[in-house]
Amino acid sequence: MSINFKKSYKFAVKSSFYISLFATGFTAILLYFFFEINYQFIALFGLATLAFSFFVLQYRVEKFIYKRVKKIYDDVSLLDSTTLRSQPITTDMATLTQDVQKFAKEKKIEIESLKVREEYRREFLGNVSHELKTPLFTVQGYLSTLLDGAMNDKTIRKKYLERAEKGVERLIYIVKDLDMITKLETGDLNLKLSEFNIVDVVQSVFDLLEMKADEKNIMLMFDMKYTKPIMVFADQEKIEQVLTNLIMNSIKYGKENGTTEVSIEDLVNNKVIVRVTDNGEGIQKKYIPRLFERFFRVDKSGARSEGGSGLGLSIVKHIIEAHNEKIYVESKHGFGSEFSFTLEKTK
Repeated sequence: MSINFKKSYKFAVKSSFYISLFATGFTAILLYFFFEINYQFIALFGLATLAFSFFVLQYRVEKFIYKRVKKIYDDVSLLDSTTLRSQPITTDMATLTQDVQKFAKEKKIEIESLKVREEYRREFLGNVSHELKTPLFTVQGYLSTLLDGAMNDKTIRKKYLERAEKGVERLIYIVKDLDMITKLETGDLNLKLSEFNIVDVVQSVFDLLEMKADEKNIMLMFDMKYTKPIMVFADQEKIEQVLTNLIMNSIKYGKENGTTEVSIEDLVNNKVIVRVTDNGEGIQKKYIPRLFERFFRVDKSGARSEGGSGLGLSIVKHIIEAHNEKIYVESKHGFGSEFSFTLEKTK
């Protein structure tokens, strides 16, 4: 552990100079009034006093002040050994103050970050418990009713078993989505990158969700007729899931007789941007920063009545980021929303 006393030398020299100046002057006055003035004696006395004062003061700086400074460093280092242990100990109070203030600022930011994480953890656990208990209680209620005697009625038995099955399906859906997000966050879900036509994938999702859109008379369409394939390089299955989640949301929150439009545009640096635009209810500006949080819902009651795990947009974000791409959202409440993401275009 290196020690820096350069500034303490300056302090000791100036202090010893003042002491020796006073002592020499006082001695010269005494000699003038009581004895004969001896300039050689005064010079030697001044130099001796200067040297003695310097060494005494410097010794005190090293032994007294240094011990206390070292204790401050040791106490602070106990809290974060990686921050200050590698630095030299200094008696320069300005440097010490700067180091301690920097340490305090870093710890304040860390504490604030931990508070935010704790708040998110509590909210996340509350959302998980709510999402899981709803289908669990539903399944339990139907099964309990059957066990209490309704099993003998074939009509009721079939209806309740079908409803219980739907509750179990929703549980499985939530658990699968949670498992996927966990794998995406930890990097355990390997992407199977390949070249494919993004236009065909969009059309495939349209075909898949056509009946769902027909229930609200929502038209699924491209912004134009794409006569040539647009080849991209990504995980086809995961991008299809992204499009499914985004288009499903546009249907879920869309207006009766509305539209969901997909456009594919070229960008610079061999990129394309895929836009999913609807003219539904839109999203209030204050909710947009939280859209991709797990289980976050703008309209909690309405969203739960529509079903789903509440993890769709969070999964979308993780899949796009796993491709090292960007996802964007623009929305105006009452007029609709646009979700867009970039993909690498093949040469």
